[in-house]
Amino acid sequence: MTAASVAVHPDAEVLAQSVAARLATTIIDAQAERGEASIVLTGGRIAARFHSALAASPVRHAIDWSRVDFWWGDERFLPAGDPDRNETQARESLLAKLPVDPARVHPMPASDGPDGDDPEAAAARYAAELAAASRPGHQQHPHFDVVMLGVGEDAHVASVFPEQPAVYENRPVVAVRGAPKPPPRRITLTFPTINSADEVWLIASGGGKADAVALAMSGAGPKQAPAAAVAGATNTRWLLDKDAAAALPSKFRSLLR
Repeated sequence: MTAASVAVHPDAEVLAQSVAARLATTIIDAQAERGEASIVLTGGRIAARFHSALAASPVRHAIDWSRVDFWWGDERFLPAGDPDRNETQARESLLAKLPVDPARVHPMPASDGPDGDDPEAAAARYAAELAAASRPGHQQHPHFDVVMLGVGEDAHVASVFPEQPAVYENRPVVAVRGAPKPPPRRITLTFPTINSADEVWLIASGGGKADAVALAMSGAGPKQAPAAAVAGATNTRWLLDKDAAAALPSKFRSLLR
């Protein structure tokens, strides 16, 4: 696993602006190297803020949005267009404002989709879509430049919750039933898929996340703190505001300016 870097920002707005700028740079660099980029989106309040910041940033004009693939790390298994779906949020705050190629936007299936109300079949469908986009020699998923993850108050990431079956999974995508946070049914990427990315970013804002961030960064195991089990192949970045970083171990105190 790569060593993690930590960046602490004064507040949620500065954090959102910083994540947006960092994401734009990552996409530009990937396109300069390969002609395209592939990113995995997350949901939540801070995601909506950095989506909006990126959509409004002048640097968006430096990106060929038609050559960006958008995937999701997890999804609430709800009908298409439901406001609680991560896809709905991302479309409203980011994708609808950019000249993206609809064929390169890969939402997770909805509960009123082709598999009906069957999250296991929907997860298998998404796994098949990942495999269809895989690079030579990697049969289960495409190349990801960055996977972005929010961090829950219980240290969950994507929809991998502490002590839940998804913690132990090796399949690339699985259904989640009985999630401790509503809605109970979800679809999620698993650790092997998440950790295949070049970079993994863990993004947290607010004092309610402080204990979870500290737990994950203090050597907790993946069953107790799933956020502790994710790492990018080249970089793992914790991107925090000051409140989310407030309970960090003493070795990180110099970051709290």
